[in-house]
Amino acid sequence: MRKSYWMLIIFVLIGGLLGGILGEILRVMAPHGNIQTIFATHFNPGISPFTIDMVLLKFTVGFELKINLLSLIGMFLGIYLYKNV
Repeated sequence: MRKSYWMLIIFVLIGGLLGGILGEILRVMAPHGNIQTIFATHFNPGISPFTIDMVLLKFTVGFELKINLLSLIGMFLGIYLYKNV
């Protein structure tokens, strides 16, 4: 059976989302120390919002991803599950 790329994208997004949620829970619940430093630290790649203002139309474009270690692990787990299911 041939697997679709859309299913891969869905698996990766769900894995990243669940990992990100778990990382936020750990950030709040874990005591300050090594666990919180390793798992709850995140970086934000993206494009800061910018505005294109025409007289009739105004566009604001931008996006930002909040990625931590657990969201990356969730993405890789999603790829693993996609390949083996």
